[in-house]
Amino acid sequence: MRTYDFSPLYRSAVGFDRLASLLESAARTSQENGWPPYNIETTGENAYRIEIAVAGFSPDELNIEVKENLLTVTGRKTANDDGGTDRTFLHRGLAERDFERRFQLADYVVVKNADLVNGLLSIDLVRELPEALKPRRIEIGGGSKLIEGKKDKAAA
Repeated sequence: MRTYDFSPLYRSAVGFDRLASLLESAARTSQENGWPPYNIETTGENAYRIEIAVAGFSPDELNIEVKENLLTVTGRKTANDDGGTDRTFLHRGLAERDFERRFQLADYVVVKNADLVNGLLSIDLVRELPEALKPRRIEIGGGSKLIEGKKDKAAA
């Protein structure tokens, strides 16, 4: 297990504290268990998809929440074997345990929709930049501007 000390970064850089906290958060979350497995893919220039394997979970048992650029996917099983069912397992290979998976989102990334098909939860994300941050073209005028008082001297 490696730990990184970001205190030299705080001493010499201004405004990068959010980046350092993201790195520390990523280091902490990488030590979590790998369940449930997931994929992150890019589906366009500003579009992404997260697929999480949630076999055995119904849509009612899953919760997706976005708060302050943090996407949290939670699964809580409501029906357990201890609930009086008459099922006897010879082998129990399907993990039906509760989980919580977190994803740090970049600025202006929003969740568009989520679908549960064949045990895969697909979450579509899109980066939507505000108009003020999008590049815009500035027209260059061809007219000449005269400095006040210069025209009178040139005419004299």
